Amino acid sequence: MNESGTENDQAWAAVLRRDRRFDGRFVTGVLTTGIYCRPSCAARHPARGNVRFFADGVDARAAGLRPCKRCLPDDVGRDEAAVLAAIAEIKRHEVLLTLDKLAAIADYSPSHFQRVFKRATGLSPAAYSRALRVERARDALSSEQRVTDAIYQAGFESPSRFYDAMEGKLGMQPSAWISGGQGVTIHWTVASTTLGPMLLAATGKGVCRLSFDEGVEALERRFPNAILINGGNEFAALVQRVIQAVEQPGQTNDIPLDVKGTAFQEAVWAQLRKIPAGETRSYGQIAAAAGKPKAVRAAGSANGANNVAVLIPCHRVVRSDGTLGGYAYGTGIKSELLARESKG
Repeated sequence: MNESGTENDQAWAAVLRRDRRFDGRFVTGVLTTGIYCRPSCAARHPARGNVRFFADGVDARAAGLRPCKRCLPDDVGRDEAAVLAAIAEIKRHEVLLTLDKLAAIADYSPSHFQRVFKRATGLSPAAYSRALRVERARDALSSEQRVTDAIYQAGFESPSRFYDAMEGKLGMQPSAWISGGQGVTIHWTVASTTLGPMLLAATGKGVCRLSFDEGVEALERRFPNAILINGGNEFAALVQRVIQAVEQPGQTNDIPLDVKGTAFQEAVWAQLRKIPAGETRSYGQIAAAAGKPKAVRAAGSANGANNVAVLIPCHRVVRSDGTLGGYAYGTGIKSELLARESKG
């Protein structure tokens, strides 16, 4: 594993955290015992000076080490193959597959496969299947003219199951989603902040847009048929909370959101909200945390698709070398947000 000192430090930090998200990305060789382990191995931590990192078990064995019998580091590859095979099987079928059937594909017990799948994706097989259906439904709602067509195209057996699954997922009725927000009320305003003019918009469920240097035209393009109301008494209290979050970023998880994306985008956004204020993560770390360690570019795209700046803190994602990287509203705002959080 020919890595820089910084990357070795990150690897060692992952070992100290026993971070499962790094399993499969490298193995930890302990030179004094001749054993290599997963980063998440539960065994007692060795002294840092006795540790060397290897890309995989092949490299570690070539150096004369043997796999740990406690954490079975060579099984990571098998687990990944099992999860990928199960995902492919789920995508091939419109009906929900049982846990027993998916586990049989991998030749695992159902309980073990459930743990392996959830560790890799962040979801149980059943929850992943439901999320995939919702994702298909969103795609269908964007292309179909009739809600009924979208229901069956997404694989739902009946309208009632469709509406149950979409409850809380779209933030509005499916028919309104198709029709550009028909019948939906969205309150909005452009508020002054020290970072510049801020466009804020919210449905009855929560904030659906927070951006800088934009006007109401951005909402009109996305929801041309929605009822757009400038201001409002109840909305005013939310505006003040959001302004406070922008001026003193870091305490934003209690502000309700109404955001929608693909299953992977939402997984990325959820991980962004878990990053502590004052800390940063790389795109690779976010991809791993979202259950797809190889989808670094897709994680970057999901980061860029975030419509709620600050509240979903995409500004906390930087390049692997520690440089800022891009930001939709300019690196000046990104740098200022990070500076404010580091002071907090």
